[in-house]
Amino acid sequence: MSAASNRSKADQDPSTWLPPAVGYRCQYVTDWVADKTRWGLSIDTGEHAALAEVLDNCPNVPVTGPLAR
Repeated sequence: MSAASNRSKADQDPSTWLPPAVGYRCQYVTDWVADKTRWGLSIDTGEHAALAEVLDNCPNVPVTGPLAR
């Protein structure tokens, strides 16, 4: 992710910002879900809808990540 792209997303969630590179969106949202799961964070309805929409186009992409300790 470029510095400009990182600044443009600021603290937005996937309901208001997704990577401009469509080919990276599956990885971005699976990482997002993994982080939320790892830390026991909630997902609001707008965020859930955006994640589901992207993930519908990501068949067989696993959500993986390290467990919290």
